[in-house]
Amino acid sequence: MFDSETLSRARSLFPYIATGRIYLNHAATSPYSTRVVAAVRRHLDARTTGDIDTYWSDVKMVDELRDAVRRMIHAEGSDRIAFMGNTTEALNVIASGLRWRSGDRVLLNDAEFPANLYPYINLKRFGVELDLMPAASGAVTVESIALAISPRTRVLGLSAVQFLSGYRADLAAIGRLCRERGVLFIVDGIQSVGAVQTDVQAMHIDALAAGAQKWQMATQGAGFLYLTAALQEQVQQAHLGWLSVENPWHFKDLDQPLASTARRYEGGSLYISCLHAMHASLGTLLEFGIDRVEQHITAIAGMLLDELLEIPGIEPITPRPPERRAGIVTIRTAEPEKAKVLSEVLQRHKISAAVREGCVRFSPHFYNSPEEMRTVAAVVRDFSTGRSTSHRSVDTDS
Repeated sequence: MFDSETLSRARSLFPYIATGRIYLNHAATSPYSTRVVAAVRRHLDARTTGDIDTYWSDVKMVDELRDAVRRMIHAEGSDRIAFMGNTTEALNVIASGLRWRSGDRVLLNDAEFPANLYPYINLKRFGVELDLMPAASGAVTVESIALAISPRTRVLGLSAVQFLSGYRADLAAIGRLCRERGVLFIVDGIQSVGAVQTDVQAMHIDALAAGAQKWQMATQGAGFLYLTAALQEQVQQAHLGWLSVENPWHFKDLDQPLASTARRYEGGSLYISCLHAMHASLGTLLEFGIDRVEQHITAIAGMLLDELLEIPGIEPITPRPPERRAGIVTIRTAEPEKAKVLSEVLQRHKISAAVREGCVRFSPHFYNSPEEMRTVAAVVRDFSTGRSTSHRSVDTDS
């Protein structure tokens, strides 16, 4: 975990902590840091009373952000990054752009969030078949994938971290399998990028899509698509805009080639205010070090998981091995209807979690503290055992 000085510095970026609130819902959406707010405010002030025409300074910021994403996911180059409004938009670039033949198959699993299903469901109109393999306890293993791949499987669509169980897939092993079988490996990274280290090259990932409002800690309306140069050659341009071409400022040249980089998928003007937020949020995560961020998140999530495992009437469904989980810790109550009641109890204690599929999901980030994990576990323990939950002590300054 972070030492006390580093943790204090991280916590100082989130003013809401001073209210005594414990926010453990980063798998849904993150609070804004002071740096994110300041970055967006500077941009808005410039457009209001400053230069107003900020186009070229925004272009410089976008270039810096591309490189930040490259560093975050260890891409070959920043030219492999296209900015998108959300994960779904990014996944649809791939799903709608590949040349499909009737009888082609896409391999998915029944633990996926719908955002990673609908872009492929939409392919049924081309005669594409979907294979939905069962994910026992939310786990999708390389062994189960190996058994499910068929000779007609063209794409494996998979979340790096499953949204409910928090199961973290062995992307490197799965990527190797897909490469050996000639299957495109398309990853939904919204529950992993920003929380754990991702190396798209070492993991043999052909495309990675991730909205930035969760673990990347930016605003809704920002996200990215990474894809390899080899995959780009296979993806037809489903949508075309003036920024898709090699020299967009040559307005009268309508016969020019598409941009050689992933920028070809951006088309038109970007969500600049959102990208300013993303620039600040990724800069912060990289400053603290994504390896250290992962270590801290894994440690405090593990602490919470261990505490919850000891509570009667509470069943954690998140895997215990650190390498098989990230920042999500999800529990079932003895009676499914009690999940909502527990959520309401947590809210009364100013603890933010999520109710999903009859479960309660906690998702701490890099600035959350061990003391907060102990406090949350105490509230859950008191709820499950029927004891009073009127007491609560949280160090809001650490």
